[in-house]
Amino acid sequence: MAQLNPSKTLVVTAVSILAAVVIIMNIYQTIPVGHVGVATLFGKAQVEGYPEGLHFPVNPLYKWTMFDARKKTHLETANVPSQDQLQTKLDVSVQYRIDGAMASKILGATGTAEAAVRVHLVPKLRSLLREQGKSINRAEDFFLEATQETLQTALTDGLRDDLEPQGIIVSAVLIRDITLPPFIVQAIEKKKEREQAVEQEKAELERVRTELQQEVARAKAGREAAEEEAARKRILADAQAYEITQINNAISTNPAYIQLQSLEALKAISKDPASKIYFMDGSSPSPLPLMHLGEPGARQ
Repeated sequence: MAQLNPSKTLVVTAVSILAAVVIIMNIYQTIPVGHVGVATLFGKAQVEGYPEGLHFPVNPLYKWTMFDARKKTHLETANVPSQDQLQTKLDVSVQYRIDGAMASKILGATGTAEAAVRVHLVPKLRSLLREQGKSINRAEDFFLEATQETLQTALTDGLRDDLEPQGIIVSAVLIRDITLPPFIVQAIEKKKEREQAVEQEKAELERVRTELQQEVARAKAGREAAEEEAARKRILADAQAYEITQINNAISTNPAYIQLQSLEALKAISKDPASKIYFMDGSSPSPLPLMHLGEPGARQ
């Protein structure tokens, strides 16, 4: 029996070990978190996908395609015509995820998850945007909250109905931005400027009206105060006039009242040391000082 050449033996051994290592390395497969793995054998996809985690043993001849089943967002910008034939640019976001249970079907129909989005989601979204735009009367109506809510709901429902059978689950469609035609934007800005000017004029008129009301109130208060003062003075004057009338009546009917008042006046004057009052007696040759009698130097 012929002996193998040692060098050939070494080569055969090394190849055998390498083949064993390759086989061992391919009899298990790790699927990343949030992914689904689809195995193909000789160009045919396996019906069931492999969820995240370690799978052992698996056919070492499998070829693997990974599908990211986590939630994603597709951004789309499209010019949407309204009934007034004007083009409004809309930026929308589509929140979706790949249905892991249908990963094998997606691989057979379109290939990768990105291809499924490109083939199914994008064309349907653009079609729905154009279709929904036809229901909007004017381009500026896109800014109405009710219009945006209706549009988002219609897009979400339309995409769900069409894409779920294709393995794409849509959770929401959101409008991120709206860009109207430039001349409409300018018209809206001018309208806002006019409205602001009107509001400023209203505020100024309100300020003037308030000031006028305050002036009227102050004038009214001043007039009322003047009327009260005039009434008080009239009452005082009437009282004084009444007093004078009563005095005059008393004087005219009672001469003794005059004498009494004279004595009262003399009494008040007499309290002043500097005052000297003389009463002239028509039948006397000299005046008779009646005041300060009994004082030193006074005539007795």
